[in-house]
Amino acid sequence: MDPAPIDSESWMEVRDGQFYCAPADVYVDPMEPSPRAVITHGHADHARKGHGTVWATPETMAIMDTRYYISDDTVRVPLRYGERHDLGGGVTLWFASAGHILGSAQAVFEYQGQRIVAAGDFKRHPDPTCAAFEVVPCDVFITEATFALPVFQHPPLEQEVEKLMRSMRTLPDRTHIVGVYALGKCQRVMKTLRLAGYEHPFYLHGALKRLTELYESYGQDFGDWQLVSEIPRKDRDLFRGKIVLCPPAQINDRWSRRFADPLPTVASGWMQIRARARQKRAELGLVVSDHADWNDLLRTCRETQAKTVWITHGRVEALEYALKKEGINAKGLHLIGMEEEIGE
Repeated sequence: MDPAPIDSESWMEVRDGQFYCAPADVYVDPMEPSPRAVITHGHADHARKGHGTVWATPETMAIMDTRYYISDDTVRVPLRYGERHDLGGGVTLWFASAGHILGSAQAVFEYQGQRIVAAGDFKRHPDPTCAAFEVVPCDVFITEATFALPVFQHPPLEQEVEKLMRSMRTLPDRTHIVGVYALGKCQRVMKTLRLAGYEHPFYLHGALKRLTELYESYGQDFGDWQLVSEIPRKDRDLFRGKIVLCPPAQINDRWSRRFADPLPTVASGWMQIRARARQKRAELGLVVSDHADWNDLLRTCRETQAKTVWITHGRVEALEYALKKEGINAKGLHLIGMEEEIGE
């Protein structure tokens, strides 16, 4: 006779607002310094500094290094996708790609015949700058719900890039200043523009430099790019008809005044909501997200075959309701510290 299945919450629990795997004594993406931390990806609402031992993919480790999240005292345990590791206490850990950004991973925990997958942030849309999402069958699937409303249906990135290039053809004398997050979104937009035939150099805000160089060190080719700070201010007409990339906060601040006739543009999943575009004072909104949209959230929960889904943050109630209607045991957790704006 097979033993009765164990209660998932007896070994994976929410402690101090974060996921904690009790038999292995390890937190997942802890917001506070922890002696033992499994990190799913490099965005600041998941990767923090001050941990004792860190388990992450080599790429996430490199991102954390670039952002000074890892000190000389940190014990690093890099794991490639699919590489199994004994965490202690009878728990095995391995990573599967999350398709979110370079090195992003779902953390797969196995204990006494049960499997729990902490997806971190993920997306299903193709991304030429990172590995595609891998569906991992499991007993419990832990998901985010940033865009968990039926209104959020993300178009293909190629469609949004064509919108940007059409605007440039229509308004060739304006400088298109595109607000993108430094990690992931910037590099994905650059790569997709190259694949769409954009041949001019990109002009980058200094805050995007180090992470773009890091992506290049992993084999990504973005063609010619140059820092805006290297262009003399008197040459402001050089930017006409070109693309300038910067953090979203810079598209309308003093920094943007150095360009000739700037056209503020924002690349974000929130651009599907007109009020958000107005709030950002964007003349052109590109619906570009590194998170799963409504249909992909539901599809992924189904494909994992998980009988139980825990929902960490975002539009928790909507996803919980929709999954329960399908007979899935869904539960909202409302974890602290998960910020909807980062990396979306």
